[in-house]
Amino acid sequence: MTAASTADNDASGPDVLAAIDMGSNSFHMVVARLVHGEIRTLEKMGEKVQLGAGLDQYNRLTEEAQERALACLSRFAQRLKGMPPGSVQVVGTNALRVARNAHQFMNRAEEVLGYPVEIIAGREEARLIYLGVSHTLADDAGRRLVIDIGGGSTEFIIGQRFEPLELESLHMGCVSFRNRYFPDGKITRRQMDNAVTHAEQELLNIRRHYRAVGWQSAVGSSGSIKAIASVLASLKITDGTITRDAMLELRKRLVDMGKVDKLGDLGVRSDRQSIFPAGFAILMGAFQSLDIPEMAFADGALREGLLYDIAGRIQHEDVRERTISALQERYHVDQAHGAAVEQTAVAAWRQVANTWGLNTDSDEEVLRWACRLHEIGLTISHSQYHKHGAYLLRYSDLPGFTQQFQRDLATLVRGHRRKFAAAIFEGLDPEDTRRLRYLCILVRLAVLVQHPRNLEPPPEFRLQARDNGLALAFPAGWLDDRPLTRADLQNERDYLAKQDIVLELPDEH
Repeated sequence: MTAASTADNDASGPDVLAAIDMGSNSFHMVVARLVHGEIRTLEKMGEKVQLGAGLDQYNRLTEEAQERALACLSRFAQRLKGMPPGSVQVVGTNALRVARNAHQFMNRAEEVLGYPVEIIAGREEARLIYLGVSHTLADDAGRRLVIDIGGGSTEFIIGQRFEPLELESLHMGCVSFRNRYFPDGKITRRQMDNAVTHAEQELLNIRRHYRAVGWQSAVGSSGSIKAIASVLASLKITDGTITRDAMLELRKRLVDMGKVDKLGDLGVRSDRQSIFPAGFAILMGAFQSLDIPEMAFADGALREGLLYDIAGRIQHEDVRERTISALQERYHVDQAHGAAVEQTAVAAWRQVANTWGLNTDSDEEVLRWACRLHEIGLTISHSQYHKHGAYLLRYSDLPGFTQQFQRDLATLVRGHRRKFAAAIFEGLDPEDTRRLRYLCILVRLAVLVQHPRNLEPPPEFRLQARDNGLALAFPAGWLDDRPLTRADLQNERDYLAKQDIVLELPDEH
């Protein structure tokens, strides 16, 4: 474990942020202070957990791997004590994306940390990596290529200044390549050739497009590329710059050396020796496939990107808002109607949030965004459009969103109309099911109140919530003037009753 300066170590106000990256090879934590919009690191911690190596033949995390991970997180947790929930972000990457028992592990991790743990998709990981890298480099003009080799995936990004233009995550990493090509600790010419060829094959899907877009500079991030740059400098092959000629020279030396346990002679740390040839092979494949002449190393990576993402939300520069707006434009959503539904749902939410335990920022956000996007599926077909919309939100690459948040959004959109069936919440934890059922009811009621699509502001209705029920009251005469709305609400009462939820409506006249 390594630690940077611990100055201001006791600071725990809202200006102190923390991010944990649970990678397939290493877990990293960074604690930083937000000063005038800039991140100033207070402390860094990292451990080689090798979570990806703990996946068994059925892609389940072994108990031993989980225990290693939880022990590391318990050490991280001590530093996080007392920090507000909105200032801490914990994410898992490729190992948890593929682990069939990821949810079980995440529950255990949340108990240890005391903060939510979420899984991010590959392209979201790429976006955050670019955000972290771009904030640690000079603000140069021109496009840059960023490559980050992780334990289970490798991210390729082309961006300009702070904006990513192309994002890709390929299913190859130093742990998976080590297990496949260098499992016996030997480094032969054939093993290296096979590994490099595999990397080039993985890159075939993006090679033509990335080379056509082009870049003016190439930058590498994270441990594997840092180790390669360090070895090149210690051998005086270069000053730490990674060039094509230097990679060819290092490839020859690795094969001549023949065994990973000799890599200490090159200055490779003992905890990185087994995965060094695999990381090298992936980078060599990228150099050859993308025709990279040279590459510099940058300190920023996923965890720094997470910090800047948190900072953006604090400063109301939330990339998720841009994503929602882009979806509305792309799928021609009726934005005025979505805003009316949102206004109505939020008015309802404010009356029941405390009783139903829906008083977090996340609850309000998912409610608002589900209302704005509830008709997104209409672009595919009017028939079953709530199901089409749920599919789009569940499986699209949505910048800024974790997989769990996308699942929650999809659940609310899936359940906003027609039958209120238990299948909508299938596979969810009981706690998540309870929360999303309540939020779903609010969306459904808001959609019904705004069913006429006349963009009226919501009436001054009153809601009284109970555990399994809701009493709804409108201003005198309001429902009498709207017989179709009354009929909609009566149908809704029947839908909810099938899930043992009582909806009490105003007395009929």
